[in-house]
Amino acid sequence: MIASLSGTVVAIENGNTIVDVSGVGYLVQITASTSKTLNLSESIVLFTSLVVREDGFTLFGFLSADEQKIFDLLRSVTGVGPKSALAILGDLSVDQIIDAVSSENDSVFRAVSGVGPKTAKLLILTLSGKLVSSGGNSAISSAPDLSAVVSALTGLGWNERIATDAASRASKVLGLNTPSNELLKHALASFGASKSVGAADE
Repeated sequence: MIASLSGTVVAIENGNTIVDVSGVGYLVQITASTSKTLNLSESIVLFTSLVVREDGFTLFGFLSADEQKIFDLLRSVTGVGPKSALAILGDLSVDQIIDAVSSENDSVFRAVSGVGPKTAKLLILTLSGKLVSSGGNSAISSAPDLSAVVSALTGLGWNERIATDAASRASKVLGLNTPSNELLKHALASFGASKSVGAADE
């Protein structure tokens, strides 16, 4: 896994840059906004994600670790591939993405070319509870994987939206490093001792 590159910019064109690292040139796909900030012959550090497919290997690079983390999270959303994730990061800042998810404002994503209403809603639903801003410097940390908690709750009868909300609230109350079983207990407690059919089918 290539996690980062530190070298000299030797070419910038068509959404790509070539970074020379000790005599080896790496072709890296970058956002339009990143492309505008780079200059030939300057020394840079790019945080990278390597996407492996049957037809080849593609390296995507970002100026901050936050952008790289967001890129990987965006790609976890159904219907969002690397190029779509790169387009979103090209149009929206890290803070704008976090704010859109936190406020469940899918119109922010719909404003990005190529992102339709269905995908915009999936972005909000999938990323909910997975982004945490520390404020100030806009640092991002990934919340614990809540899929096990959500799966357990849906298995008990709650729909996915309610289950996701409950798991997210539990992680915020108990902390990011809380084990899944403790998050599940807290989520169940938030529903009360008994579950009504209406709650499950809401």
